[in-house]
Amino acid sequence: MLAAAMLALLVAMVLALVRALSGPTVYDRILAVNTFGTKTVLVIAVYNFLSGRPDFLDIALVYTLINFVGTVAVLKFFEYRDLGAASGSNGAEETSR
Repeated sequence: MLAAAMLALLVAMVLALVRALSGPTVYDRILAVNTFGTKTVLVIAVYNFLSGRPDFLDIALVYTLINFVGTVAVLKFFEYRDLGAASGSNGAEETSR
């Protein structure tokens, strides 16, 4: 049963990779890469369960945090073209002060 889950995760990862390479917009590609990262965490967790080694669960949690922060950073960069810009400002408020 777990082998079937691992196979299904690998198929989903291939489909996400295809979507990342052929996505019509940048946001589709970013979502596909985020999905690929999430599936990678699930593969690590299933492998953790199959091998009986709880060490890999910590690696999966760290990879989850890196995946989330990286996705937010890339989305912010494509939205504002700057990672240091405040998320609520549009630039007009800063020039009037």
